[in-house]
This record gives sequence, structure tokens and C-alpha cells, in this order.
Amino acid sequence: MRIGLVAGEASGDLLGAGLIKSLQERTSDIQFEGVAGPAMEAAGCKVLEPAESLAVFGLIDPLVHIPRLLRLRRSLVDRWTENPPDVVVGIDAPDFNLGLELKLRSQGIRTVHYVSPSVWAWRQGRVRKVERAADKVLCLLPFEKEFYDQHNVDAEFVGHPMADDIPTDLDAATIRSGLGLASSRVVAVLPGSRTSEVARLGPIFAQTCNILAERYDDLQFVVPIASAKLRPTFEACLSNAGVGERFVLTDGNAEAAIAASDVVLLASGTATLQAALLGKPLVAAYRFGWLTYAIAWIFNLVKVAHFSLPNLLTETPLVPEFLQSEATPEALSAAVGDLLDDDEKRSAISLEFAALRRKLARGANNRAANAVFELAGGR
Repeated sequence: MRIGLVAGEASGDLLGAGLIKSLQERTSDIQFEGVAGPAMEAAGCKVLEPAESLAVFGLIDPLVHIPRLLRLRRSLVDRWTENPPDVVVGIDAPDFNLGLELKLRSQGIRTVHYVSPSVWAWRQGRVRKVERAADKVLCLLPFEKEFYDQHNVDAEFVGHPMADDIPTDLDAATIRSGLGLASSRVVAVLPGSRTSEVARLGPIFAQTCNILAERYDDLQFVVPIASAKLRPTFEACLSNAGVGERFVLTDGNAEAAIAASDVVLLASGTATLQAALLGKPLVAAYRFGWLTYAIAWIFNLVKVAHFSLPNLLTETPLVPEFLQSEATPEALSAAVGDLLDDDEKRSAISLEFAALRRKLARGANNRAANAVFELAGGR
């Protein structure tokens, strides 16, 4: 059996590695190749192109990379058309993978799209392209399958690997000690994993923390810096806000920083789900580039009331959200302070998030592997 895989970003690489390992448990006669990151390569995937090649973001930035991405897509189509795999799995990266899957499926090659694009949230017309491109869609979230069922697209809710893997027995006091945090209150601050995010939100978050530091004498902040290149940018934000002495910066390790905290302040994204699965109350903010936001607003592309994942997954929204001009230091500090001051509210939110974790922890790697193996013709 031979499986083609195409993953974008680190999150896709981890999903691909988990899928590979679960498929290997079903048969030893299996080979993997494609666009892969280090985790997939370590799991046994032959790398035709590094996964980071697909890491372009937003509405505008990808335009610069279109010629290169089209060449890569064409080379994969040529390779897999000449020597077809049993199935090709596109992992996330919908702008690249859906077009690839569409071309391969038109040649009779079975295709799976793993991680639904946010068609339920914006650009809903893409659901028709998904229908044409993929024999099956593997969804991480339950409402995604419900959306596809309404449009007669073959989809399966496999659960979220993060919910399967995230520990439930982390001791906050022990983690705080290991991080050098001595205060009785801790706020974890995650300004984003991309340079553009930190540039937009870093100054606002630093000013937010300055307000909080003046209000609480016993408060410290911990920041897991997503990559070394982002550290100088955020350190400059702290210096300008005059609040650096209250901060502990770590190289990555977001899980520990979140687990050590009482409240999390973060840029909306996957980290919102990570914080919720760790049972932590959080405040989410986001600022798009002005052109991206203007296009989305003018053409009414966004179709959901909330932009943080936990609020889309719980019956009652639990995460205060602040978008664009609403994301001010005054508003954010008030929301964080409200959570810091209310022990009962934080406990209630943690209980709701524990129920969410149980809902999403379904053995995603195994369920995804079952679906891919069956489609590839395995018994």
C-alpha cells in the first residue's frame, strides 16, 4: 500500500505523523511520500518537499508565492498521475490541497481532506469545491460534520488529536516553580506565532499587562515565545511599555505556560483551544491587516458570530473576544481582571472546558487511519 500526504505548517506535520503511525499499526506493507515536516519524516514519510513550503498566510501574502506553489502542485500531480498512490491525503492547507485533490480525483485517484477548511465560517461557497475534490473529509470538530451533512458531502468527525494528547494531571504549582514564577497570580500571554500577529498585538498586550501590573501587586506574566525570531519584537514591546520586570519569557512550551496560569490572554487561533482543553479561562483578541479585514467586511465573507474556537464549541460563549479596534489595552485588561477577581467564575469555566475535552477526545489518529485505510482498499 502506498499513501501520498501533503501537510502544511507544524500542526499539519503533527497530524500527519500521528496518521502515519496509526496506519503502520494496521500493516507493515505501507509506504508514505509527499510534502512533509520533520515529525512526518521521523515517522517514515519520504519527503518530496518540506511542509514549510506551504506556510503562506492571509489573503495577500500568498499572491507572491503563486508561481512557486503552482509548480509544486504540478510536479505532485505529474508524479502521482504517472504512479498513482492508493490514496492521497491533503492535511489542512486548503488553498493548496483542494486544488491538488481536485486534479488527482479527476484522474481516478482517491483523495481525503484531513482538517476541514473553515467553510462554515467564511467563503461558504468553497463547500462545493470540497465536494468535488475529496472522497472523504475528516473533521476535527463536531459541527463541521453537521455542516457537511447539510450539503451532502461525505465527512466523518474523528475528534481532535490535541484533546487526546493534552495532559489532565498538570500541577500548576510545580510548573510555576520550574518556570521561576513566584507570584500568587499568573497570566499567560500568547501574542501569536507569526511576525505579523506579534507586530499588531504585541504592543497592545504589553500595554494591557502594564495596566494589570499597576492593579495587582502579586501578578506575574509568562510568555512562551513561539520562535526565536519573535523574541526581539516582543521584548521591544515590553520595553516600550515599561513592564518587562514582571515577565518570564520561555522558548516555546506554551503548554507549561498555560498550565501555570490563572488566566490566558492570547491571539485567537489554535492556542484558544489548547487553553480551553487545559481548563484555563481565557481572553482572545485579534487584529487582521487592514486590507484583509476590509475585503472580508465588504464582501460579507465571515458567517459566524464568534471567532475563537471554544465559543463555537460550547453552548454558552465563555471566552471574551475583542476584534480589530475593540482590542484595546483598556478593554483587554478589564476582561482579564474580571476573571482574576472571580474564583467562582474561573472554576465554572474550567468545568465547562473539561466537558469539552471529553467531547473532542475520540482517538482521532486511530479514527482517521481507519477511514484512510478503508478508502485505500485495506481490509
